[in-house]
Amino acid sequence: MSKITDPIADMLTRIRNGQQAKHAHVRIPGSKMKLAIAEILQKYGYIESVAWRDEGPQGQIDVALRYDKDKMPMIKNITRVSKSSRRVYVGVGNIPKVLNGLGISIISTSKGVVSDREARAQNMGGEIICSVY
Repeated sequence: MSKITDPIADMLTRIRNGQQAKHAHVRIPGSKMKLAIAEILQKYGYIESVAWRDEGPQGQIDVALRYDKDKMPMIKNITRVSKSSRRVYVGVGNIPKVLNGLGISIISTSKGVVSDREARAQNMGGEIICSVY
């Protein structure tokens, strides 16, 4: 098995590939950061549910994918913004709006992982992890 250099990009790719293949669930190797990202995606209606499983050395995150009535994925685009080779930090005044407010950015702040709307409301900037619409 090869070593994954960017586990968050791996998580986003598993979700993207699972939806393209019309899977109901995807399993992701667990971490607190990935669980927080998945819970934000669930809160904003991009995925159906998130469950933590204590399996294996680090646990697993079971993500139930969500589709609309025409069996089209709810996530049209999910993109990693800040990469391990190039981190992207923004202040509260420079947090970008995704698709003019229709999508969300997920931001890692000093108070934890939050959406762009919550970061603006709490007047905090941070590292932009990904954008979703």
